[in-house]
Amino acid sequence: MKPLKEVAMSYMALAEAQKKLLEGLYAEAAAESNKAMEISRTMPPEEAFDHDGFDGLCYAALAPAQAGLGEYAECLQSAERALRYFNRRGELQKDEGKQWIAVVFSRAVAMQETGSPEEASKGFRIAGEMIAERKGELPGREDMLREIAERLSVLGGESKTVEKPGGYRAWWEFWS
Repeated sequence: MKPLKEVAMSYMALAEAQKKLLEGLYAEAAAESNKAMEISRTMPPEEAFDHDGFDGLCYAALAPAQAGLGEYAECLQSAERALRYFNRRGELQKDEGKQWIAVVFSRAVAMQETGSPEEASKGFRIAGEMIAERKGELPGREDMLREIAERLSVLGGESKTVEKPGGYRAWWEFWS
């Protein structure tokens, strides 16, 4: 198989994972995410391909799928791997910003479900801030905001947005 074909097949599997995720087919989304990473790893190392970036996008699809399946420990690992990419190179206003928000949200869910309420509250607040700051469409925006508010109320956190001081810039804007 030529590298160009492998790249195309990897991205097709990733697109399929993202589609399955939107349809709520979490097991299929997880399988497609793993398939995309497996295909990309068959490329020769000397080929110019951003493996870290691609894996970050794959883990960004895998984490919410695992959360949807109730595999919270695995979700946490996938979210951490995805955030290694997004926290360095993510851009909230670009298309991949949707995946970044989903990863932050999924990590917060996993933290809540694995018994780390303080980290979960912090993650839900960050996800809410990111959603508020994102310009453009975000599938499931209202559902995510509603779930953030519900989970924060269960955790005892404040679900209302806090007024930001003038000139405030969120931490991710320094990299975006």
